[in-house]
Amino acid sequence: MTAPAPRKAPRPRADALRNRERIVTAAREMFVEHGPDVPLDEIARRAGVGNATVYRNFPDRDALVREVVCSVMDRTAEAAELALAETGDAFAALERFVHAAADERISALCPMVSSTFDQHHPDLEAARERVEQLVEEVMGRAKAAGQLRPDVGVGDLMIVVAQLSRPPAGTDCMRGDRFVHRHLQLLLDGLRAPARSALPGRAVGIRELRAS
Repeated sequence: MTAPAPRKAPRPRADALRNRERIVTAAREMFVEHGPDVPLDEIARRAGVGNATVYRNFPDRDALVREVVCSVMDRTAEAAELALAETGDAFAALERFVHAAADERISALCPMVSSTFDQHHPDLEAARERVEQLVEEVMGRAKAAGQLRPDVGVGDLMIVVAQLSRPPAGTDCMRGDRFVHRHLQLLLDGLRAPARSALPGRAVGIRELRAS
């Protein structure tokens, strides 16, 4: 007898994929606005789906948080890839990447990655390594062009972007958005070569960024 051909796993339906995307988008917005402990019921309500749909896609809070973190990192990586694809001014490409990364609200990732969160999950590790490598390439190209000061590292850039895109304590999160790109441009002007002053300490690299 001929062995039956293995059955292919069914492809997710289009509406199921849209629901998943709506959940992740709603979760990201609410994590930014209210922090990582926002009730899942509230996320379901904003996404316009039932609680059962949330739990069918994400069995627990950590699974949803991980998906949000990975999605933000993936979009940040895509912004870096766009910068690398540009053939013009290397520093202008870096500037566009920095502003795009801030729009992803990467600062919101910090409180979400709690002590109970599996920071070494394969999906998270892969997304993080992809971002780090691409940002290093974007910065390296600007340095090679003599436009980016040589005494800054990937960690320096990502830490400052995260800090500047996070509203000060006691201020309205959404209203603070109007200052983000203004302050980022001040930062970028300070990154241009030649440097006008020596930075204290040393450039923050990938390993130091992960350990901080």
